[in-house]
Amino acid sequence: MSNSSSITQFLLLTFADTRELQLLTFGLFLGIYLAALLGNGLIITAVACDPHLHTPMYFFLLNLSLLDLGSLSTTLPKAMANSLWDTRAISYAGCFAQFFLFLFFIPAEYFLLTVMAYDRYVAICKPLHYGTLLGSRACVHMAAAAWGSGFLNALLHTANTFSLPLCQGNALDQFFCEIPQILKLSCSHSGFLKEAGLLVVSACLAFGCFLFIVVSYVQIFRAVLRIPSEQGRHKAFSTCLPHLAVVSLFISTGMFAYMKPPSISSPTLDAVVSFLYSVLPPAVNPLIYSMRNQELKDTLKKHFQSLVSQQQ
Repeated sequence: MSNSSSITQFLLLTFADTRELQLLTFGLFLGIYLAALLGNGLIITAVACDPHLHTPMYFFLLNLSLLDLGSLSTTLPKAMANSLWDTRAISYAGCFAQFFLFLFFIPAEYFLLTVMAYDRYVAICKPLHYGTLLGSRACVHMAAAAWGSGFLNALLHTANTFSLPLCQGNALDQFFCEIPQILKLSCSHSGFLKEAGLLVVSACLAFGCFLFIVVSYVQIFRAVLRIPSEQGRHKAFSTCLPHLAVVSLFISTGMFAYMKPPSISSPTLDAVVSFLYSVLPPAVNPLIYSMRNQELKDTLKKHFQSLVSQQQ
């Protein structure tokens, strides 16, 4: 038995037991991380450098890429280091920081995706009011609200969870520090109920955002189907489908991670599923957006050609 004051480190779950598989896991994580850094970095550079992309949609996309990089940098580097050096350890301070940052970036990304659904709704259903409803000041306020909501969520959960006495050891059945795993180590019933209450509030807010996104896209598709020209419908869908794909991937993987039946739960499966919702969406977001967005592809192509010509 131990308490939180005597715990100096936690033990994370590893994806592989043999040295060969650990190195293979390291290589896989490194490839995913570098690809995500490149993809999100290209989007940030393109949006920041091209005046034609200084619109609300691309402003929110730039913020999404920043959040993607933040969430990936919270979990993957430590998982790579543990696989490379054949260790499970993470310091108490490192776990605290990882816990806080994960609960900051992931909810902020979800709130931002909700804001982006509103942006697409106004652009397609109320195009004449787009400049009024989504002016530069309104966009900054909405993006700041998404970031601020993520920060407040992280602050509340981290302060409550890490104030609980821990007396069930220091081994976590997960490859990063998250709420359920820390709660399993707690021996405070009242603290557990308090955190459960916070989780219920967070779940209700998340469900509210989900309903808002669904209603927005019902209205969007109704408006798109009324567009007389096929070219107009194609253009409208091309701006909505990437966002819808990202939202669907984000929500479906997260719901499966936390709502799957206990009968099929196991530490290894939980780690794989958590990898899917914490790493996969931010890693593939740049690919999803670049595949369907011709303006973004043209901007990246132009900057690449300019860079090549300068090298020559």
